[in-house]
Amino acid sequence: MPEALAPPNPGTLRACMSRFATGVTVVTYEADDGPRGATMNSFTSVSAEPPLVLISVARRARCHDQLLDRPFCVNILGAEQEAVARQFAGAQGAAEPRWVDGARVPRLAHPLAWVECEPWRTHDGGDHTLVLGRVTDLGHRDGDALTYAWSRFGTAAEATDGIEHLI
Repeated sequence: MPEALAPPNPGTLRACMSRFATGVTVVTYEADDGPRGATMNSFTSVSAEPPLVLISVARRARCHDQLLDRPFCVNILGAEQEAVARQFAGAQGAAEPRWVDGARVPRLAHPLAWVECEPWRTHDGGDHTLVLGRVTDLGHRDGDALTYAWSRFGTAAEATDGIEHLI
């Protein structure tokens, strides 16, 4: 039997993962005391049939227990919404959120795209909970995307030469 490998240093793991550029989202939901949200960049599509997406919620996050069994909306932020991302990441006074009513859950005004979900399954993800959501409603607009890499915000310009599909 091969010898077990030592787990990676958490700081080295975070440094490696910071090199992976992602989009930036704010996940919104209706709490007992009103609309709430949290900035998350651990988001991906999972399946087209059924339509599923995945978010990863830190167990130590204030939103963790409130979010797990509620409908939620993944608001994919545009390049001009960095202050919104900072506000929902805990920077007070960065930008007051503007809310709009979604079909079943509050969402942010004017995101680049939004994906409204019903909770479908949860899985243990170590110090995070992996939440699969079944997509119930969605929409998008044109514009540049807000990105996050190297622990900094950036911009991904909207394609103007057409869209290349990977598959």
